[in-house]
Formats: sequence, C-alpha cells, structure tokens
Amino acid sequence: MVAATPLDILRFLAARAAEGVECVLVTLVGIEGGASRAVGAQMAVAADGRRIGSFSGGCVEDAVATEAVETLRDGWGHVVRYGIGSPFIDIRLPCGGGIDLLFTPRPAAHAVTAALDLLDRREAAALRIDCDRVELVDAAAQGGWNGQDVTLSYQPPLRVIALGQGEDLTAFCLLANAFGTQVTALAPDGATQALLAQSGVPVIPLPSRNALPALQTDPWTAIVFLFHGRDWEEFLLPQLLALPAFYHGAIGSRRTHAARLAGLRAAGLDPTTIGQLRGHIGLIPATRDPATLALSILGEIVAEYNALANFTYWTGQPLTAATLR
Repeated sequence: MVAATPLDILRFLAARAAEGVECVLVTLVGIEGGASRAVGAQMAVAADGRRIGSFSGGCVEDAVATEAVETLRDGWGHVVRYGIGSPFIDIRLPCGGGIDLLFTPRPAAHAVTAALDLLDRREAAALRIDCDRVELVDAAAQGGWNGQDVTLSYQPPLRVIALGQGEDLTAFCLLANAFGTQVTALAPDGATQALLAQSGVPVIPLPSRNALPALQTDPWTAIVFLFHGRDWEEFLLPQLLALPAFYHGAIGSRRTHAARLAGLRAAGLDPTTIGQLRGHIGLIPATRDPATLALSILGEIVAEYNALANFTYWTGQPLTAATLR
C-alpha cells in the first residue's frame, strides 16, 4: 500500500480502541478555493501522537494533530478553519484556499467496527459524523455537511481479477499488488504462476481454454483480460461477462476489439452484455512495454473505482450489480 486509504483510517481507529488508546477522527467538511483533498477526506489522531491520513502535502498535519490532542483534553468536538480565513495566520495552504475540519473526539468503537465488518463482507457502509459522535447508518444514507453532521459512504476495497500470461500479466499484477489492490491472477503456465506466487500475488491455475474456475466477484471488482491470443477468448470472455463487475476490459487494438465483438455477437450474447466489454483499454495510447501498459490499465481502473464512491455519495444509492446494468 503506497498511502493510507479510508479503510486504513477506520482500521487505525479500531486498533487503537482495542488498545485502550483514545482517538480523534478529523473530517474535511468544507473547502474554499482550491485544496489538495476532496470533501470527506479524513485523518485519525491518537492520544499518544500516532496518526494516519492527510489533508495536504504536509502543511497542516502537525497543526491538526496538535488540535486533535487538545480536543481530547477539552472533551468536545468542533470545526476549525485552516488556510484562508483562518485565525491561524501562520498556517497557509499552498493552493491558497481554506479547509474546514470537523474534529470528533472518541468516535464510537462499535460503530467503526460495525462498518469494518460490513466492508470485510464486501458490503458498502456509511457513517454519520458530528462533533460528538460517529454512528453507523444505512448504506444508502447521504448527506453533505449541514453545519451539524456529515454522512460518508465507504466502499469495499478494489478487487481485480486478471487473466493472461507472461510479462503483461506479471507487470500488471505486481503493480496492482504494490498499489494495494486485492488482485488475483489466473494463468495457464507454470512459469507465470511461480513468479507471481513468489511475489505474494494470489494465483489460480487456468488449465482450460473452455471453462473458468470458480471466482468471487462483486460490483467493486474489475476483470482484465490480458491474453493476446484470440483462442483464449471464445469460451472465457462470455463467462467473464456473466460475472458482476464494474469493469470488464480486454487488451488489443481497435481492429482486434471489433473482431472480438463480432465473435461475441456470433456466439449469441445480447447487446447489453457485449456492451460491458471495453477494448483498447488504458489511459495511455499505444503503450510499447508491459510496465507502461500495466500503469495505463490500472490508472483507468482506479479512476472508474473512485467514480463509484462519487456515485454513492451524490445519489445516496449503494452500487449493486443491477445498478451497473
């Protein structure tokens, strides 16, 4: 994991509660001008000085930690402005804007644990946060900062199923694993399987071109088809498209993808199912090496995954397989 995620912050709170160490949950609830983070970004600060999360490139975190410890001593939550319009004239944000941070002391451990239990079961969770409490609410609940509380949605970690062999598969899985993705590789050859397994990537052997092994997917899963040989597509792609996922993608040129779609139509798949499959995938056009291809595809997947959080936040609807279709 290259940096803390929202789930890491919740896990930090739960771990400190288990140790008997009090914490403050700090939530970004307002922005004036520019800011490094979006509304809903969080930090957690423990009474012993440990902390996780950030709101800038290091401009305000020390001040936030100090304010959090003082909040524990005072015993009541509040909102503090940093940057433009702040009483702390010695703290400025590099973007020139201002941020409003909600300090909530001693967030209820049972609410945090309940949210983590849902997320561990690959279900969405939502927490309503105000100055004095944190409570678990229905995952469909929504609510921006209204001067009293804010409701934040949390989604399960990004899961990626990647099929292929050779350098394209290994580069993608190693990068996704380093990023913190729950990636699983499916490969037919022993050399690829061994390399990925040695690097800590879960691997499922793919002994047949005709049938998929059992896979667990959900609306927070991306499926990536990295085989170059068309002979792997005929039977496996229709089975993959039947699995719930927010992203189904296959590498290849536009010409290759057009032929692929024609083959799926000839196999009798309906247009809606076929329409789920993306071709010529990735953010960087015409990549020439496996590492750049991996970065290109992973960047596209992460952008789509982050869009799911925005969907839940702005609509108040948890994402489901039905929503995706």
